[in-house]
Amino acid sequence: MSKLDTKTFLSNHPNLTSLELVLTDPGGVARGKWAPVSTLNKAFAEGVTFPLSLHGLDVWGNEVSETGLHIESGDLDGFNRGVEGTLVAVPWPNDCAEEHEAKTAQLILQTYTDAKAPFMGCARTVLARQVEVLAAKGRYPVCAFELEFHLLKVDGAPRGNTPGAGAHVTAAIVPPGDAQLMYGLGALAEKYPVFSMIEKAARWAGLPVDTVVKEAGPDQFEVNLTHRADALRAADDVVLLKRIVVEAARAQGLRATFMAKPFIDQPGNGMHVHVSLADGAGVNIFADPTDGETALSSAAAGLVDTMAEMALVFINTRNGFRRMAEGSYAPVFANWGENNRSVAVRLPAAPAPARRLEHRVSGADANPYLVLAAILAGIKKGLDQKLTPPPALIGNAYDPETANRGRRLPASMAEAVALFETSPFAQKALGSTMVHTLAAIKQAELARFERDISAFEMETYL
Repeated sequence: MSKLDTKTFLSNHPNLTSLELVLTDPGGVARGKWAPVSTLNKAFAEGVTFPLSLHGLDVWGNEVSETGLHIESGDLDGFNRGVEGTLVAVPWPNDCAEEHEAKTAQLILQTYTDAKAPFMGCARTVLARQVEVLAAKGRYPVCAFELEFHLLKVDGAPRGNTPGAGAHVTAAIVPPGDAQLMYGLGALAEKYPVFSMIEKAARWAGLPVDTVVKEAGPDQFEVNLTHRADALRAADDVVLLKRIVVEAARAQGLRATFMAKPFIDQPGNGMHVHVSLADGAGVNIFADPTDGETALSSAAAGLVDTMAEMALVFINTRNGFRRMAEGSYAPVFANWGENNRSVAVRLPAAPAPARRLEHRVSGADANPYLVLAAILAGIKKGLDQKLTPPPALIGNAYDPETANRGRRLPASMAEAVALFETSPFAQKALGSTMVHTLAAIKQAELARFERDISAFEMETYL
């Protein structure tokens, strides 16, 4: 962003006092800092400094020494540049009516080394590299995300020894009621103040928000983004949308969670990704009347073939594997099918120009950059090798009697880590730095869970 563009933005937002700088770590956690608005020019020019070790933190924000990014390497600084198109004003901390009244702006950053080379431990850089690889072959991704989340009440009281609760959580999250109210307009109206702020912030941010839907779980909702012919911006949209949802909920005294499985007896939160590929003229290659269907099936084959070894990217928390349950609308097997919501890779019913794949495996708390990088790499493998997929699944993928259910996906994070860190495909798709870093972080998280004795375990055995 040029100094002139920055000056124009500041002129259009004269009340800005602070800037929220946002980085997404490999685990999908948004991290960053607050800075004065005067930092803006520096952010777009040489970049603001953060230690590279920000990309080597576990989900709790603890250093994972096994990543090699911390004190053992000198805890080097990285240079984090502002991403064009992601500088936006936001309507909090005060719900200002007009954009020019905003006091806070947000900016997404991407990490570079001290030599100004892209840092391959940065998830956005990993996706950028995969986009470049496809572009070299004349293929350009067109992508859209769908995100599910819960809106919950926080009572502020100590949680105590609630069975199954985390010992370190100090505010109680009030579980939803029993009523599904799926697709209910009344449920949307009830949360109007939240969705009104989401709509306003998304409009200010230029996010392509399409629909908001009441989902299957009580107090569960979904926001759909329309497609972008820019994979990086599509993933940026997810980061910005999550920040918007979280802050809009906070402004109304609620807690928004993208946790993959917040309640064991309720549907989990997924992140579905729609992808097609355009040629240099912007035409969908899956719509080609001669070989579009072949290309689409090869792309599906690549995704099915690589799904198990990339499961750690799609399901990146220990909790996320609770979501992958029979009958849950979350895939359990690596399979595909036409217009079938029980499979992992769905080919939605659509006219030829809109032919695409819907990848349904990821939890809503996964890192959108890494998820999309893994999906694009799987599609590329299928196309490059002209893979033929297994027969499409027809019917209920959870029924043991259904044919073509495919290979079972990892049932635990430990199994997913083991497959991921030994996968040549993962190395090629994400790079050795990211594979080593993500595997080390997730192994450290598993070890931490193993050291914890839950309140429910204490109640059971003490």
